[in-house]
Amino acid sequence: MQLTLTKLPWYAQVGAFVALAVIGCGLFYYYYEEPVRADMVSRDAQLQALKADITKGLTTAKKLPEFRQQVTDLEGRLANLKAILPEEKDAADLLNRMQTVASLSNMTIKGFKPAPTVVKQLHAEWPITLELEGTYHNLAIFFDRVGKFTRIVNISGLDVKNRERADGSATITATCVATTFVLLDKPTAAKPGAGRGAVPPPPVKGN
Repeated sequence: MQLTLTKLPWYAQVGAFVALAVIGCGLFYYYYEEPVRADMVSRDAQLQALKADITKGLTTAKKLPEFRQQVTDLEGRLANLKAILPEEKDAADLLNRMQTVASLSNMTIKGFKPAPTVVKQLHAEWPITLELEGTYHNLAIFFDRVGKFTRIVNISGLDVKNRERADGSATITATCVATTFVLLDKPTAAKPGAGRGAVPPPPVKGN
């Protein structure tokens, strides 16, 4: 026995068409539209993320000249800092500077004795004992010129004595400690006794 729609009442035929349409729509939605919608939602989320990244990139690009200027400024400050606090100690260079300033101030360096460095967290202190001959006035000029060095040099422990036999060019002898500073390549925590094991450069005697 064969069942055909044409033999069914009209309302049954309509119901059958409606049922088939509903089933077809359901299958279309489940197998086609729903995956497409999910894919569109995923792609939309990716698009929004890309737009956010592009916005951040454009904002960063606008600030790039500012960042470059900051880097340039920091490099300039570092160069200035290295001039004030050199990364290495150079006894010969410092002695030459001291002798030049002493000569310009009519002073004579009789002794130049570097001592071991004292290591701090960011820098090391390098004390040097100086023995000088000249006059009070010229000694003051010498210290004033040393104070104008680009490199920081602190003077301490000054001891001035009159010469037993004064002449026109030298009426006093003076000893002091000139402490300069060295910038450490890698900051380190200061430890008790740090720097005591350092080997100082050999003493240099002036004429």
